[in-house]
Amino acid sequence: MKILVCISHVPDTTSKINFAEDNTKFDTNGVQFVINPYDEFALTRAMWFKEKQGASVTVINVGLATTEPTLRKALAIGADDAIRVNTEPTDGYQVAMQLAAVVKNEGYDLILTGKESIDYNGGMVPGMLAEILEYNFVNACIGVEIEGNSATMSREIDGGKEIITGNLPLIIAGQKGMVEEKDLRIPNMRGIMMARKKPMKVLDPVEFSAATTTLKYEKPEAKGACKLIDAGNLDGLIELLHNEAKVI
Repeated sequence: MKILVCISHVPDTTSKINFAEDNTKFDTNGVQFVINPYDEFALTRAMWFKEKQGASVTVINVGLATTEPTLRKALAIGADDAIRVNTEPTDGYQVAMQLAAVVKNEGYDLILTGKESIDYNGGMVPGMLAEILEYNFVNACIGVEIEGNSATMSREIDGGKEIITGNLPLIIAGQKGMVEEKDLRIPNMRGIMMARKKPMKVLDPVEFSAATTTLKYEKPEAKGACKLIDAGNLDGLIELLHNEAKVI
């Protein structure tokens, strides 16, 4: 079984976010980048299939050379090889088109992604990729088992859990629960050393005209000062909620 795991290169959640060039570009100065957490759940599950069922695991990213340390970390965790499509990601559709071109050429049985990236939170790429490739797609997956050509998946729905079966090839977008957080892997020294020797293929992007353009970014407004009122001042509380917070 050939597994492709899509890896997003995202800022660590503790990073301070700023914008440059009149708020039209993300300022990467001083920002630590990591594997997108949802993708990390997918990668860890792929490693289980590699160790238990002999699957091969390839990781892929659409991005410039600055994303290679993130791909190397995925290799250090245990992926067999990596692919980087050498282009700046502009929107979800562009990323999905680049990924689809690789899948069509290489022929993977199972494509694992996170349900969304934690930077833009668009949640578009997995579904778009499935539409382009005409593959079946399961979103928000919290469990997957593969037997031969058949997959059994579980995902959260309102008020419960849904169990789905299907045949490969499949695209599965995972989230927290696909593996336990305690099972997420930290690269050890041996893995880091081996990752340096594993192949990383750099591909030219397919021609594509972006469907969207980012005009500018804005930070949320700063929170106002907290107002304290006496516990017995019910009228004052109602006035603040009505006239300032405007929630009643």
